[in-house]
Amino acid sequence: MTWEQLCKDKRFEDAPYKIELNGQGQIVMSPTANYCGVYKFRIGELLRRHLPQGEIVVECAVETSDGTKEADVVWLSRKRWTEVAEDFSCKIAPEICVEVLSPSNTVKEMLYKKDLYLAAGALEYWLCDKQGRIRFFNASGEMAKSKLAPKFPSSVKSIGK
Repeated sequence: MTWEQLCKDKRFEDAPYKIELNGQGQIVMSPTANYCGVYKFRIGELLRRHLPQGEIVVECAVETSDGTKEADVVWLSRKRWTEVAEDFSCKIAPEICVEVLSPSNTVKEMLYKKDLYLAAGALEYWLCDKQGRIRFFNASGEMAKSKLAPKFPSSVKSIGK
């Protein structure tokens, strides 16, 4: 199955899962928790404030060497956005790809996705844990803060936390 076929398949229209394709075109579904949605929204809001000259996409499909993965939140420069705006998936990864660790994922899986996104053209990968703490990575490894958005906070909060 291709990503476009999956997107057009009405059976998956309202699935309560994050859906991706592996390298063999097989569907992989991962349930998420409510806190994941809150963190995705907060990260998107903050990205808009810190990098207003680009576009924010939630649940953005990215073509990788191991199939189509769906980054939780991404930031694309205007130039890169114009290249992918009309497509079902990004043939080149957005400059920043963010994943929120859900109960169905492991850190090992998320670090594997980091490698896939960076190999596909991402400049940075951010990983948000269950407590809202964010780790920043680029091709050289883990960074103390983002180079593209150096004033971005190292954590996000939900109400009551």
